[in-house]
Amino acid sequence: MTPENRVPALGSNTWPGWSGLLEQTLAGIGPLDADAAAAAAARAANLAIPAGSLGRMLDLAVRLAGIQRTLAPAFPRKAVVVMAGDHGVVRRGVSAFPAEVTPQMVANFARGRAAINALAVSAGARVLVTDVGVAADLPASVGLQPVATVAEALSVGAVLHRKVRFGTDDLSTGPALTRAQATAAVEAGIDVVEGLVAEGLDLVATGDMGIGNTTPSSALACVFTRCEPREVTGRGTGIDDPGLERKRLVVEAALVCNHPDPADPVGALAAVGGLEIAGIAGVILGAAAARIPVLVDGFISTAGALVACALAPAARDYLIAAHRSLEPGHRVMLEYLGVEPLLDLDLRLGEGTGAALAMPLVDGAAALLGTMATFAEAGVSGSTPPDQVAATPAAVAATPAAVAVHGHPVAGEQAA
Repeated sequence: MTPENRVPALGSNTWPGWSGLLEQTLAGIGPLDADAAAAAAARAANLAIPAGSLGRMLDLAVRLAGIQRTLAPAFPRKAVVVMAGDHGVVRRGVSAFPAEVTPQMVANFARGRAAINALAVSAGARVLVTDVGVAADLPASVGLQPVATVAEALSVGAVLHRKVRFGTDDLSTGPALTRAQATAAVEAGIDVVEGLVAEGLDLVATGDMGIGNTTPSSALACVFTRCEPREVTGRGTGIDDPGLERKRLVVEAALVCNHPDPADPVGALAAVGGLEIAGIAGVILGAAAARIPVLVDGFISTAGALVACALAPAARDYLIAAHRSLEPGHRVMLEYLGVEPLLDLDLRLGEGTGAALAMPLVDGAAALLGTMATFAEAGVSGSTPPDQVAATPAAVAATPAAVAVHGHPVAGEQAA
């Protein structure tokens, strides 16, 4: 079924997903193009600059070349996908804000007045807000009319309707979602990317909106990294010390009552995850299948990345960690995934703001590789010594994520 024929019912009806879309997408995810990455690494190692002087920027450029299969990668068509959903666990007092803020902020996104809108404009990116699980009928609550297709949402700046259900259940007393609902939410993210690709897409960023969503993100961090709740559970929206202790106990209760298994990523997502987190996982998987790099935002987006990479380890090659947030669990997640963030600005907003801020760095890395001259082309003496030249294509073919630029390894799990 083509994306344009996947038109869900609007209003209060929910979207069930599409049978087989997840499996089809997983089957389409492969590694970086080894030959393109090796050729890019060889060129980068001979650019007319002192070895290592651009740090990790050329490492990023090589990976971008491997994704786009070209020595001149470019990303003129950018989008930030903001997945929105609510959480039943908010009733346990884990957030400084009530659940009513979620639809209010969705309205602010749609009106173009939120932080992500401002930063996306500056980065030359479109914002696509997707209701995958807001616990309200948006037209009734905030005067918005969600639309059914990506093309229409982009043309009029409306909210895209992919609502699987009206928020999750309380994960501290039982599963947040059914397995079918978790799958449908992942498929919603895949479907959104397919729609964006049809409209023209070179780079996608993940964003989130959902009051209380640092709690399921902390629980997923525990599931996949095997860390304890006290290591990865932070203050989220700014809760006080008693609130933080309550939140940690809620995460512990969720893990005890649900027994989520990291070997069953969809099951773990259903047990202790969230609808917008599932949607973000789908965005990552859909982008990887389409060979499009994904700028992963902060803590919540990286929870989605944990799920996506558990389902498809090769998806890590397409991840670019935009930044490291103040949430303690985010550092743990990034280290587990083996990705180094581009920025560290003490951000903790979400929405895709950190990813939008990192977009110029992606453009810059691509421009360096495609525009700069090598020593030979510039007629400059002092070409790169042989021991600093990149790995050969054959070596890269054996280990696609093991190219080196100026002595720095470039790997899907290392270069960010």
